[in-house]
Amino acid sequence: MFHDSACGKQEAECGAAFGDFVVWRKDDLPSYQLAVVVDDAAMGITEVVRGADLLQSTFRQLLLYDALQLTAPEFHHCPLMLDAAGVRLAKRHDALSLRTLRAAGCTPESLRAEWGKQGVAS
Repeated sequence: MFHDSACGKQEAECGAAFGDFVVWRKDDLPSYQLAVVVDDAAMGITEVVRGADLLQSTFRQLLLYDALQLTAPEFHHCPLMLDAAGVRLAKRHDALSLRTLRAAGCTPESLRAEWGKQGVAS
């Protein structure tokens, strides 16, 4: 259980909501879950802001913080920005870069206004 400053109280039971997960990859590199925990602890991070799509990963990370006897930061999971079709803006979906948007004449104000009209992913 943890409190997310955007999403409130979060609960999940290991083995029911999620099962085993990789902490060390076959190519001899740490997994994302282990890497973010160790990196955040090494840098003294006290607050983590991530997209809402990563909310479930936090439970795995909290297990690692506990196992490694590290202090977990506070978490805030932001809504995702969506394009006009309701698809999240992401590099993997060929979303426009800020550079491209600026070149097309978009201003920060117009982007915020458009985001407010479209809503956010849950």
